[in-house]
Amino acid sequence: MLWELIATVFAGLGAAGIALAIRFISRKKAPRWLIPAFAGLGMLSFQVQSEYNWYPHQAGLLPDGVVVVRTVEQQAFWRPWSYLHPQTLRFIAADIANAAPNQRNEAIWLVDLYFFERRLSAKRVPQVVHCQQQARADFTEQLHIPAPGEAVGNAWHKLENNDPLLLALCQRQAV
Repeated sequence: MLWELIATVFAGLGAAGIALAIRFISRKKAPRWLIPAFAGLGMLSFQVQSEYNWYPHQAGLLPDGVVVVRTVEQQAFWRPWSYLHPQTLRFIAADIANAAPNQRNEAIWLVDLYFFERRLSAKRVPQVVHCQQQARADFTEQLHIPAPGEAVGNAWHKLENNDPLLLALCQRQAV
């Protein structure tokens, strides 16, 4: 975040330098308020650009086998441009390559989910996914792993047929 602040200040200085050059070329006929206006516009433009490029940059840094399963697009009144094109400021990725099947029930997989949010550290949450019953649960010591053919308990959350986590994990493991 410190580097982003430094880059924002330098973007403002660079834009102010362009305004100074315009004043120099126009022999100081251009208004003086152009300098702070260009500086502010340069800093704002840099921030907007960095917020829109955050998600593609972060997703591009993910190693092979880690798949984005959900994105969260946000709009805010203090970012009026986000109503035209919402910003992705959070996403969830699943480590499909390192998912491990349960020894008692091959339809159940342990997978790590990574929660990414702009300006925050990533969080890892282990999840258990039941491919046949289309359900997921937080992996804890108290979680009851059902035997083959047994129904899942209350700790499990049902998933839609087209849930990206279910599709990414279960279809890849079925191959």
